[in-house]
Parts: sequence; C-alpha cells; structure tokens
Amino acid sequence: MELAYYSDYAVRLVNSEEPARGKDSLTSVEAVRALFGDSTAARRAADADVTRFRSVRARLRAVFEAADGGDETLAVDLLNSLLLEFPVSPQISGHDHRDEDGRPLWHMHLADHPSNATAGYAAIAAMGLAFHLTSYGVDRLGLCEAAPCRNAYLDTSTNRSRRYCSDRCATRANVAAYRARKRLADRSASTGLAADSAQRTSASGER
Repeated sequence: MELAYYSDYAVRLVNSEEPARGKDSLTSVEAVRALFGDSTAARRAADADVTRFRSVRARLRAVFEAADGGDETLAVDLLNSLLLEFPVSPQISGHDHRDEDGRPLWHMHLADHPSNATAGYAAIAAMGLAFHLTSYGVDRLGLCEAAPCRNAYLDTSTNRSRRYCSDRCATRANVAAYRARKRLADRSASTGLAADSAQRTSASGER
C-alpha cells in the first residue's frame, strides 16, 4: 500500500460534514466504522469515537482551509500538530502479495499503535496528508469552489487546475456560470434595445 493512499483518509473524514448545507453524516459509531472501509481497525470504534472523530475532522478541515487560502505556513503548522499528537510507525510490508516470479511485493505501510479508533485513524490520515503535501505541494490541497459545497479534495491533475471536488460539482458550477453569462447578455441586449427605442422616439419627435 503506497503512502499516498492514506491521504484519502483525511478527505473522507473532512467530507463527512458539509457545514454550508448543515449536513453531518458522522452521527454514529457505524458511521465511524464506515470511514475505515474494510479495514479490521474499524472494529475498535466505540460510541466515544464519534465525538473524538469530529474533533479531528475540524482540525483536518482547518488544514485544507489554510492551504486553500494560500497560507502554507499555517497549513503545515496545523498538520504538524496532528502528526505530533498522533504518531505512526512506518513498516515495510508484503501482505502475502507476490509478483509473477513469486517474490513479495514490498511496499511501505503505516502501522499504528493507538489507544482508540480515533487515534489510529487520525495518525494514518495526518501522515497520508503530510506525504501528499510534501510530495506535490500545499496548493494541491483544496476546497471545492462550487458553492455551497466546499468539500475537500486533493489535486492530482498534471497542470494544477482542479477546482472542484467532483465532476458533479464541476458540471453544476459550469451550468451556473453559463446561466449567469446568459442573464448578463440578455440584460445587455434588453438595455441596448431600450436605448435604440429611446433614440428612435427622440429622433421622431425632433422631426
């Protein structure tokens, strides 16, 4: 498992809430376990983790907000505080996977030794996000520009052009922009017609 994979843990947690829409899916221990996917670590989750996960979520969102706002130093400082509080132990793992010659497919794996499910998840999410940030740049952490979404995303485009969290939001934003341009054009055309009519009326009166 590549370290970049773990950065999605941060995105999944941050996007479990949509503040602008007043939505929060992180309301039960089952929701907490769902964030882990099929990981056996999900079994450690307990009711108390709901509140703890929400606290970590707010801190991770703050990292994305700082990065999206162009404050690289703040984004790094906030992420460093999470890394210090929730450490991990990198290990080389093969997970019994073999290549075509029967040799282990070695890769880096993050082993956590948490006291609870939140600590384990936060450690992995913070390390994954740190790996993404240092490998691709702080400006690769963004918040969706399609109001009122503001979901977090990781920009992996070749030209650093991503602005939305999903194709759905990109389409919605493009449609909204098109309609706004059309309304402006219609108003301009209407204003122009009114001006032409006024000029013709004035000219008729002068004759």
